[in-house]
Amino acid sequence: MFSELSKKLANVFMRVRNRGILTPEMVDNAIRDIRVSMLDADVALQVVREVTNLLREKLSGQEIIKSTSPEQTISKYLNDEIVRLLGDNDSGSGVKNGTLLMCGLQGSGKTTTSAKLANLFSKKYSKRVLLVSLDTTRAAAIEQLRKLALLNGLSFFDDFKETEAPTAIAKKAMKVVSRFDITIFDTAGRMYVNDALMEELIAVKNIIKPRESFLVIDSMMGQDALKSAIAFNDNIELTGLIMTRIDGDNRGGACLSAKSVTNCQIRYMGTGEKIDDIEIFHPERIASRILDNGDIISFVEKLAEQNADAEIKSSKDITMDVLVTHFERIKKIGGIEGFMKYLPGMGKIKDKFMGGTVDEKNIDRQVAIIKSMTKKERNNPKILNASRRRRIAAGSGQQVSDVNRLIKKYEEIKVMMKKIEKMAGNKNPQAALERLLK
Repeated sequence: MFSELSKKLANVFMRVRNRGILTPEMVDNAIRDIRVSMLDADVALQVVREVTNLLREKLSGQEIIKSTSPEQTISKYLNDEIVRLLGDNDSGSGVKNGTLLMCGLQGSGKTTTSAKLANLFSKKYSKRVLLVSLDTTRAAAIEQLRKLALLNGLSFFDDFKETEAPTAIAKKAMKVVSRFDITIFDTAGRMYVNDALMEELIAVKNIIKPRESFLVIDSMMGQDALKSAIAFNDNIELTGLIMTRIDGDNRGGACLSAKSVTNCQIRYMGTGEKIDDIEIFHPERIASRILDNGDIISFVEKLAEQNADAEIKSSKDITMDVLVTHFERIKKIGGIEGFMKYLPGMGKIKDKFMGGTVDEKNIDRQVAIIKSMTKKERNNPKILNASRRRRIAAGSGQQVSDVNRLIKKYEEIKVMMKKIEKMAGNKNPQAALERLLK
């Protein structure tokens, strides 16, 4: 997510690192580099101008507190500006009951996002949710939503004929919405904004009187997506945006520009293809990820969703069995790369992490090796002599060298944990991680 922008901004901070005084020349150079980085990320020109002008105002003549470096000062003010750009979102404070209208262009991920939202409301907030498909223009849309509902234990409104008009289906569904806390109406999309699309949306909106009207946007489309968002907002008064495929957006221009360009808040974001791959949009957390400062709060929440108990309290608690448990949990929250995006400083140095290996199949191979060990061996790897290692390699279908690498990695993790335990009071976690992984 936003990897290219993060790398370029990290280079900006690198150039002022270990400098004692924030000079006018340093401010000019930093502002220029930030402007170029944001333009390369496809951030709207007016947004870039606004951010850089405000940054220049705040940084010019700024006195540096003795305990604060130029790098920290620039990073702090840039973080504030990114948070301001992304807006003030209170979606995390709870979900209110009512009807939701989902709209967007064809191919934006609207139908899948409708199911993801229903799943989120049902599982996280214990809401009774009904899914209603009004997309009669796309042959497979109704069946797609019906299957997603069936596979994930969600309620689907099925009391209609597919030849009926969207307005007729909406009227029928409104007769049963009182049985549910939230009803999500998935409307039809078009390849582009036109009068027929808007007339249909307005007619449906007048029938269901939605508490929320969400526009689903493919973040990979960049600024083109925001142009259509303005048209939707002008016609049906959106209450929020949902950005999809944000996991594949390594630039971030649409996300950073959305609030300023459309005057509409991003409320949720799609982070993958699975039903659970949707997150509440928290501006502060996204700003932290963009600046490569990690997002520990979201990481802890992800683990909590997996019912993960904190077995590891210190390096002493790490056994091979615990390693397997955490490997499996890491896979559930997006694999090694998915895990690393939540950690401070990892955007810049993740290629060095664990020997640069982020192959998901490698996790499976390591788990197979561990499960080929006896319980005694898993609890005390120090007893793994040459003959035991040959037996484990044969049992897991791997080479002895693979077993040796895993044991070495296990010892490195224990050493790493000891160092991370001492890191709590470290003022520069990125530098500490860099030293750790050298």
